[in-house]
Amino acid sequence: MTTAQEERTTEELKALAEQAGRDLEDASALEILQWAVDTFGAKFCVTSSMEDAVVAHLASRVLKGVDVVFLDTGYHFPETIGTRDAVEAVMDVNVITLTPKQTVAEQDAEYGPKLHDRDPDLCCALRKVRPLEEGLKNYQAWATGLRRDESPTRANTPVVGWDEKRQKVKISPIARWTQDDVDAYITEHGVLTNPLLTDGYASVGCAPCTRRVLEGEDARAGRWAGRAKTECGLHV
Repeated sequence: MTTAQEERTTEELKALAEQAGRDLEDASALEILQWAVDTFGAKFCVTSSMEDAVVAHLASRVLKGVDVVFLDTGYHFPETIGTRDAVEAVMDVNVITLTPKQTVAEQDAEYGPKLHDRDPDLCCALRKVRPLEEGLKNYQAWATGLRRDESPTRANTPVVGWDEKRQKVKISPIARWTQDDVDAYITEHGVLTNPLLTDGYASVGCAPCTRRVLEGEDARAGRWAGRAKTECGLHV
């Protein structure tokens, strides 16, 4: 890590992100990630929900041992935890598991049981948003697996943008990919995927708030079904 990288101001980081978003719009996922590694070095990480390991795999091709940050909310399907463990075992990455300040039992004691049913926004804030903000403090940039085709709320996702909430550069190297692109990459490289993706789930989140999707629904329809809520708060 160079001194220049360590001393970048928030304004410099924001300008860097906005310029890269324009310059890299037509770049490949690997080129975008190469730029991120060259620019931020150890101050760059990948975040993964362990729905699949596509972005982690891509990043590991650019930087061996890249940090892959996973949020263990305490509500995950066993298959999701199993995918995390498999990724850690077979891929050249450094999996970092973040946990909320409270266990599920402690949260239930303070807020009452099944907060996710009564106030899902608060539950997500406590178990996802706040732990990620804490976990990203030592990084200047983070990569996500967001894609524009996933839902209307993600249609304008930049390949590189500015995360105003966290004051960090946010990189979405597969933003322009389609589901067919993802499937082709998984097949070509034998990338690990969550078993639930072959059991009717198109998007995998916490078990209490995730259902299988119906034919014709978009990939995010199984998250918080029946509610206006479409995002956990990590990407808004």
